[in-house]
Amino acid sequence: MNPITATVDAQQRTLEATMEYFERVPKLAEQVERVADIEVGTTPSEVVYSENKLELLHYTPEMAGTDPETAQDVPILIVYALINKPYILDLQADRSVVRRLLEAGFEVYLIDWGEPSRLDASLTLEDYVCRYTDNCVDVVRERSGQESINLLGYCMGGTMGVMYASLFPQKVRNLGLMAAGLCFDDTGGVLELWGEKPYYDPQNVTDSFGNVPADFLDVGFALMDPVSNYVGKYLRLYDNVEDDAFVENFARMERWLGEGIDVAGATYEQFIEDIYQDNKLAHNEFYLGDDHVDLNEIEMPIIQIVGHYDHLIPPESSTAFNDLVASEDVTTFDAKTGHIGLSVSSSSHEELWPSVADWFAERSDEPDEEANDAELATADGADSDTESTGETAVEAEPELEVSDEPEAKLEPEAAAESDLESETEAEAETEVVSDSAESATDDTNSSPDEREASGEPGFSKGSEPLESVYGIGPHYAEQLREAGIDSIDALTEADADTLADAVGVSADRAAEWIESAIDHRES
Repeated sequence: MNPITATVDAQQRTLEATMEYFERVPKLAEQVERVADIEVGTTPSEVVYSENKLELLHYTPEMAGTDPETAQDVPILIVYALINKPYILDLQADRSVVRRLLEAGFEVYLIDWGEPSRLDASLTLEDYVCRYTDNCVDVVRERSGQESINLLGYCMGGTMGVMYASLFPQKVRNLGLMAAGLCFDDTGGVLELWGEKPYYDPQNVTDSFGNVPADFLDVGFALMDPVSNYVGKYLRLYDNVEDDAFVENFARMERWLGEGIDVAGATYEQFIEDIYQDNKLAHNEFYLGDDHVDLNEIEMPIIQIVGHYDHLIPPESSTAFNDLVASEDVTTFDAKTGHIGLSVSSSSHEELWPSVADWFAERSDEPDEEANDAELATADGADSDTESTGETAVEAEPELEVSDEPEAKLEPEAAAESDLESETEAEAETEVVSDSAESATDDTNSSPDEREASGEPGFSKGSEPLESVYGIGPHYAEQLREAGIDSIDALTEADADTLADAVGVSADRAAEWIESAIDHRES
């Protein structure tokens, strides 16, 4: 490269960037004012039960203005996590888990835990599971006229859902677990490492604060990917400031991030020490009070919903649990997204949640446990070589394929699911993406797969991982892969404008990546 022309080119790019900055700053101020009061959680609901700080919300298809083909008799109770507010499951109409379930004909109940006061610092998991959750389940059972109901637990709510299903199996028809942290034997990722006994004592935090402050938790999550959370997401906002849909999604996620929930001190200690550090739940050694949370009592059908790129609760932390329970009907959906992408990505709402709703509907038709056992016995007799633990594969095509192969995947659309979501995943379980083409939301803010091809014969630099290219780190490498660019060779052949739209960066940056990829391959 000629040093003189390189200098001139650099000066020209600096001038263009400066001019662009002065053009975008007024637009940024205008957008900030426009989305200052952005609405979230707009699906109508009614409070049907309250206790201490919690409220039990009830949603019906009629309230939401939906007209499902079939009305389901067995409702779904969502047990949300104790961290952050639950409207991430109802962020906006086209990205609402609640609405997808309503559209499938279910009545939905959701536990909004509220925020504990200092007087609640002594609340334990026993209080949340055996008192609060059980009371809510009984309300739902009474209102629906069902002896047992469907339970769907999200993240920490999934962990509590397992505890509840073990202690009250007669009240749980089907158990749904969404990004649930269950097994921590070198499977829990960075959070497990940070929370190990030699390095972390949760009692130091609770002794200082009583309840664990939301800000303390938020900073910890954000530091899992500090560059993306403190720099990258704002650069992406700047690059997309003229995209109204992107800015609106960004504002919704920022509002959710800014409305964190403190965690009751005693519960925090118990969760870190017993679940993370000692792995008592997976070892079948966990007790709530005097009651053993026995995994052998969990015989109802289970659906595991995991995010393939979830770095908060890696899939292995959830799926290892499948072999520990007594249930003979365990289905796993492995979606190509991250922790919050399960809730808000467009691919999840187009493919994952309709499939999850079908799973609940098929198993909710069983009138009682004896009928379910009879069906399993019939299936075993018909084909002794086929286990009912076959996992479901949902491909990018609209058809639903069922497979008995392990680790069935929920594949995303090939390209445009990208960026805004990654601004928040590590920051207290967050992400929303708005791509330029369709305002998509799909998590990419997570550790990438190991996709190196160096073990194959005929290895060349064109098949090296994308991270080998100057300017592309793990975060952008994963976004490129989700956009269909899975090698340096593929990157060299990409169109800069198309790539920029798919990944949510400027065309100049995409062009620089392509040029760097060509230089790397030819060097």
